[in-house]
Amino acid sequence: MVPLRFAFGPFVLDARDGALFEHGLPVAIGSKPLALLQALVEARGQVVPKAALMDAAWPNTYVEESNLTVQIAALRRRLRVSPDGEEWIATFPRVGYRFTGPLTIQQREAPIVDPSRALEADPSIAVLPFANMSLDPEQAHFADGLVDDLITDLSKVPGLLVIASHSSFAFKAMSADTQSIAKELGVRYVIEGSVRRVAGQVRIGIHLTEATTSRCLWAERFDGDLADVFRLQDQVVRKVVAALANVLPLEPALDDAPSTRRRTTIIEAYDFLVRGRVLVMHSPAGNDLARTLLVKAAELDPNLAEAYAWLAVSHYNAAIHYGEDFNANQALGLAYAQKAMSLDMSDPMAHSVLGFARLCEGILEEAESAFQTALRINPNHADTMVNMANLRVLQGRPGDAVELAENALRLNPYPPGWYYWDLGFAYYAAGHYTQAVRVLRKEEVGRLPAKRILAASLAQLGQFAEAHEEARRFLEINPGFLASRWAATQPFRRDEDRQHFLDGYIKAGLPL
Repeated sequence: MVPLRFAFGPFVLDARDGALFEHGLPVAIGSKPLALLQALVEARGQVVPKAALMDAAWPNTYVEESNLTVQIAALRRRLRVSPDGEEWIATFPRVGYRFTGPLTIQQREAPIVDPSRALEADPSIAVLPFANMSLDPEQAHFADGLVDDLITDLSKVPGLLVIASHSSFAFKAMSADTQSIAKELGVRYVIEGSVRRVAGQVRIGIHLTEATTSRCLWAERFDGDLADVFRLQDQVVRKVVAALANVLPLEPALDDAPSTRRRTTIIEAYDFLVRGRVLVMHSPAGNDLARTLLVKAAELDPNLAEAYAWLAVSHYNAAIHYGEDFNANQALGLAYAQKAMSLDMSDPMAHSVLGFARLCEGILEEAESAFQTALRINPNHADTMVNMANLRVLQGRPGDAVELAENALRLNPYPPGWYYWDLGFAYYAAGHYTQAVRVLRKEEVGRLPAKRILAASLAQLGQFAEAHEEARRFLEINPGFLASRWAATQPFRRDEDRQHFLDGYIKAGLPL
């Protein structure tokens, strides 16, 4: 039931993230060819009828069959031929198409941290992706945006543990029963729904279920003008909290008050925002496109703090993950984070990004203050917890770092890869080398610094051959790395923590 990956030749299709990789690098491919490819590989060698393929690529929409022919041709051009010279996709005239290549199905690993450990004691809930009932399949981003915002608002309810959106969306478009999903995510309650946006009107259908019994606790339909969609969101949050309060000892924090977040009233700006923020962590190309969309959102609504917060994240991604000019992107990231803060002090994202900016600068006291504020506003902000774990390592509190990172993974059991890097960093600092190796070897990590920490962890375990190999891989891409230079730039509070990392690097064979 854990989301799958499909490997064929040099390609890997990630069914969870809706992404195609070739030799480990993201492939630029349109949404229609990607949907067709997923439908074909999920059939696992069976012929997929044309009608089923058209429904996968153009749900709830009538299109001519020629559109399918064009998109299949585009998909074939991008995949080229298989290593044995054959086409990946076979045509069955007047019937459909079949994926013909050898296919390896990669079951995703279970979460590193069992989510039920943290969620059993407290009321816990997951908001699953809403079905897009609009005639235009491109409106799926609008439905996803509403779900993301609903998760953010519910996360602020005292005493309620809310699964992060990245893990909720891991189950998008998967045929699975609610009880199974709830068990995997470690939650007792699940929200499901649908969104229909047509001709300036929006309809939101939603129901709240107790997963263990499949008992519906509450269901309602909300209709209104598209311009009033954010008022409808506030109503949904209040109704969900009220329904939960009937069976749980929740504080009625949102019973009478709308969301304190400053929302845009410009629906076009909201469209650009929700399309942009989902692309920020996707790939270098996705990060660039996200920045373009977020700038458009900010131009349409200069007071939209969330757009500036995500712009800050995009620039830190460019600097840290994608090898772009570090100083220039760090400066832009800080400027955007400060802009977001100046516009909306109630936005936890703005505080969290500012905390990360201060962490990168080594200003630990200000990072601490910003992270604490973010978690005070949103106690379920898993991204903040993970970044705060890094801060705890630098402060000489590795045990607290591990606890924070593990708690973040309980709230976000299917996280982006950088969570694993941060957890591995904390494990190494705490001397948990075996756990660090297990985490940093995960395919999702994929980040160069992970090789460095992985090499050090293996060396501390006495596995020197493997440690030296990981160090060699690291140095192939980072030939100028010197352990002493790295150590001099890290704002460790305690010299013994700095020396601990240095010792691991030297044992692994990294140059001093």
